[in-house]
Amino acid sequence: MRDLFDRILKNKGPLGKWASQAEGYFVFPKLEGPISNRMKFKGKEVITWSVNDYLGLANNPEIRKVDAEAAAKYGSAYPMGARMMSGHTDLHEQLENELATFVDKESAYLLNFGYQGILSTVDTLVSKDDVIVYDIDAHACIVDGVRLHIGKRFTYKHNDIESLEKNLQRATKVAEQTGGGILVISEGVFGMRGQQGRLKEIVALKEKYNFRFLVDDAHGFGTLGENGKGTGDEQGVQDQIDIYFSTFAKSMASTGAFVAADKEIIDYLKYNMRSQMFAKSLQMQLVKGALKRLDMLRTRPEFKIKLWENVSALQNGLKKNGFDIGLTQSCVTPVYLKGSIPVAMSLVKDLRENYGIFCSIVVYPVIPKGLILLRLIPTATHTLDDVRITLNAFSGIREKLENGTYLRLSEAIMSSIKS
Repeated sequence: MRDLFDRILKNKGPLGKWASQAEGYFVFPKLEGPISNRMKFKGKEVITWSVNDYLGLANNPEIRKVDAEAAAKYGSAYPMGARMMSGHTDLHEQLENELATFVDKESAYLLNFGYQGILSTVDTLVSKDDVIVYDIDAHACIVDGVRLHIGKRFTYKHNDIESLEKNLQRATKVAEQTGGGILVISEGVFGMRGQQGRLKEIVALKEKYNFRFLVDDAHGFGTLGENGKGTGDEQGVQDQIDIYFSTFAKSMASTGAFVAADKEIIDYLKYNMRSQMFAKSLQMQLVKGALKRLDMLRTRPEFKIKLWENVSALQNGLKKNGFDIGLTQSCVTPVYLKGSIPVAMSLVKDLRENYGIFCSIVVYPVIPKGLILLRLIPTATHTLDDVRITLNAFSGIREKLENGTYLRLSEAIMSSIKS
């Protein structure tokens, strides 16, 4: 028998093996200053394209005033205890009711975190006899929720309706044998590629197959649909989504999440979702802050208008300059380049140090080997000047990528690792 830690000490994982070269710069970087279009990194001002503050609410004076007043009134502890025991308030109920109305659902339930929330929702909705069918590009939180399921699960090719239907046929056979049901899961907007889930085509399959549909709309809520009602509203099928989920961590610029559905389904989740039943209630300052943020989504369309002005300028500029931004249909703006992980590290360091551009870098194993994905997140706080500077910077790094500058620098990185 081996020591449990033997494997951990010998194999740091596909990302962990780069920790000594990457930590503090490429991973776990420290952005400083007020959350905005320009922040500080390593003492230098950078144009920040890596913060999911889509509507620019994080540092909005009205928002900060409400947050500060709520913190002063309630502190960071109130209410104490789980909702079922001693952590329930009228304001929690008010926020749930307003969220349900906003996304055109009968009822809603507050959750403490987005990642934990969707994971627990998936886990609670299904039994061992049920079958899950989900998009292969689903976010890690969905994948982890599916992993908890002890019954059958099938993946379908990303946004591929033919593949989904084949797997629904497989799922139907299993469900008929077990006596269970089928849960189909998609994202409203896929956070890496920026594509919208094909929700309209998925719900059309309900005429042929018996399934319930769960949508994680983390990137669509606040950015798509009327006043930011989300991807289901954008595609005209919100009423056919059985369970709608979103987080407060993006357009709402806060902490928390919610799930919305018919009242009977929400009541079931309230009384059976263990991660909420046994967890401390969402603190009051976050609840009060979320009420203010939701009100601004409903009543201040200028934030969403400005966001999309910046999205259009950035994405159209990139495409005009010959960059591959995939098939994005959202604010998420991926730029695909070719190169190894060391090449990506050299490129991003140059982008940050010499061009003053800070964006997220995504490499293997999140995307296939040999690809580099630079993900840009436009927000309402960006300016058209930010876009112009960024487009010029990307033209500069592409030239260096093509002439081998980053390859030569990466070889020096690899030599230092081996030595």
